Amino acid sequence: MIKGTINGIMAGILIAIGGSVFLACESRVVGAVLFTVALLCICYKGYGLFTGKVGFLPEQCDKDNWTVVLTALLGNLIATALCGWAIRYGLPNLGEVAETLCAAKLTQTVGQTAVRGVFCGILMYLAVSIFRDHQSIAAILFCVPVFILSGFEHSIADMFYFAAAGIVSLKACGFLWIVILSNAAGGILLPLLSKLTKEVTSNAH
Repeated sequence: MIKGTINGIMAGILIAIGGSVFLACESRVVGAVLFTVALLCICYKGYGLFTGKVGFLPEQCDKDNWTVVLTALLGNLIATALCGWAIRYGLPNLGEVAETLCAAKLTQTVGQTAVRGVFCGILMYLAVSIFRDHQSIAAILFCVPVFILSGFEHSIADMFYFAAAGIVSLKACGFLWIVILSNAAGGILLPLLSKLTKEVTSNAH
């Protein structure tokens, strides 16, 4: 558990760096592309990112894998909270940008947030699984900018943005839980459908 949490902390630090460069860029396109540095480094180093781990639960849904996913989430939360507060202090202009960004997020309905979270979860699963299976960074370089520019919600990045914005409230907490759960739902969607397809094909034979 300690190892998983530390791996999650390291991944959270990188997401905070990716989020910081996104906040710093006037161009959303440039910021979205540069954000990919976070997932690229996480995948190469093998750090524990919740949205990169949860999609593999359908492959092996046992206690050990649940521990990996949940400790990654805990570590991600610790790191993004601390880094967010640090960025707000050290780069107050980024904190102001984060405030505007998060205020807009809190105007979304539960359904809107859930839809955005599910689609982000799908893209994160694809980015990480393609890297894992083929050692190709192509999916990362496209999937990350696509989810950002589409307005989809990434729970760990959002944790950082809310911390950088200095927003601590029940509404913000509820928002983040919706994104966490919908990211998880999106992450396991394709693997579950793939598993179902294999079972149907196997039964047909």
